[in-house]
Amino acid sequence: MLEFLSILQVPVTTVVLYAVPFIVALMVIVFIHELGHFLVARWCGVRVEAFSIGFGKEIAGWYDRHGTRWKLSWIPLGGYVKFAGDANAASMPDAGATEAAAKDPGNFHAKPVWQRALVVVAGPMANFILAIVIFAAAFMIIGSPVSEPRVDAVMPGSAAERVGLKPGDIIVSIEGKEMKSFDDVVMAVIMRGGDELHVKVDRKGQIIDMVVVPDVVEDKDASGNVQRVGRLGIQYNAEQGARTYERLGPVAAVAKGWERTYFIVDMTLRYIGKLFTGRESAKQIGGVISIADTASTAASMGFFTFVSAIAFLSVSIGLINLFPIPMLDGGHLVYYGIEAVRGKPLGPNAQEWGFRIGFSVVVMLMVVGTWNDLVRKFASVFGS
Repeated sequence: MLEFLSILQVPVTTVVLYAVPFIVALMVIVFIHELGHFLVARWCGVRVEAFSIGFGKEIAGWYDRHGTRWKLSWIPLGGYVKFAGDANAASMPDAGATEAAAKDPGNFHAKPVWQRALVVVAGPMANFILAIVIFAAAFMIIGSPVSEPRVDAVMPGSAAERVGLKPGDIIVSIEGKEMKSFDDVVMAVIMRGGDELHVKVDRKGQIIDMVVVPDVVEDKDASGNVQRVGRLGIQYNAEQGARTYERLGPVAAVAKGWERTYFIVDMTLRYIGKLFTGRESAKQIGGVISIADTASTAASMGFFTFVSAIAFLSVSIGLINLFPIPMLDGGHLVYYGIEAVRGKPLGPNAQEWGFRIGFSVVVMLMVVGTWNDLVRKFASVFGS
């Protein structure tokens, strides 16, 4: 392995610095996600047979007093909790043990629909809670940025210039939401490129209503990935009003953490909506390499940046797991919803085909994301 790396002229330290933050971030996110499933399952009286971080062959593990096998496996690209009655790690029911399941109080598939749904939804909710806690801690320790939502410069040819925004204007609200800082303005616009936004502006005490359509521009993030974002074309000069950070109390910090988490969810859903309507490109979909890039870049910028990246990725992974795709948590919830309406679960064949289709969709998304990652990498090395 070392000889192979030397042939590629890739320093071992570079590989370590790239891989370690990725593995650490993913393990934290996966552990919290599976812990959500695990804790609610235990609360519902479900017998948990295995709690695994990673897939494949076990590296190390132990049994707790309830008989659950806690283990670390070789492939660090996810994890799973296996319940009594599961045929596999995807929690498909063991069709050959239906009668036995009805007599086993610890069998997951013998539990009422609402309990199974609660166990399933607990994983993504744990990811959201992790993000809220991380963001809240950052707002209490570092503080929330405070900067007046003031226009100090207007870029020529920009959306702001076309609508008549001028230096000195104070942006009061966008789409009815109060703008408390310039950062709020950026966040309100970033995923709304091409959308009509109703903006209230304070110009020397006079309130002016405007309708502005932010431009869609390509922007590189810290990892070098190109993203299409909305931009007004205004600038804030910190020297004219220094940016400060206000430390928040626990209640305000949690509220702000929830707001930041909701923003990530809203931003993701807006992108998906535009993707289906042809207003966004699938080229922005990223895969494992993008996650590794984000984790590595954030780790190089310091502990708090790295932890914030974990929070962002945790929200994204929690949200993706709620998509109504069989194999994912959202797919299980769809099955349970159908079961609640019909009064009985779908037949084994229907569930089997659903999982096959879901597996195909997940693999396709992984392939698209990885392909996009590789294209971006080659473009950055050899030029676009």
